Parts: sequence; structure tokens; C-alpha cells
Amino acid sequence: MKKGIHPDYKEVTVVMSDGTELKTRSTIDTNDGVYKSEVDSKNHPFYNKDKKIKQKADRIDRFNKRYNRK
Repeated sequence: MKKGIHPDYKEVTVVMSDGTELKTRSTIDTNDGVYKSEVDSKNHPFYNKDKKIKQKADRIDRFNKRYNRK
């Protein structure tokens, strides 16, 4: 490997949106060694299919209520 061309690889603490912490190594540049994640699998819409199903059911209920369907 060539010397001087690779970024620093150091230990970083990743703090998820719900407060859980994960220690890993990364080349990310942080001043204090902590990366705070705003989006993860607990709050990203792609992973929350239950919410989509509930929203769809609510729309169906509103439609049925509007047109007096059972």
C-alpha cells in the first residue's frame, strides 16, 4: 500500500436516533469521535411498512364513511 494517500481509520461511536450506541471503526471525520444518526431502520419509512398499511386502512375507512359503505 502507498503511504500517505489513505484517510485515517479510527474508532467512532455511532448514536442512533433512539439513543442506542454502536462502536465501530470508520474514516468519517468527526471532531469528538461521535456520529449522531438522524435516520436508521427504526424511523425510516422503508422499514416501517406497518405505518403504511395503517395509513392505507385509514384512507379506505374514510372513503367508505364518505360514501356510506359498510
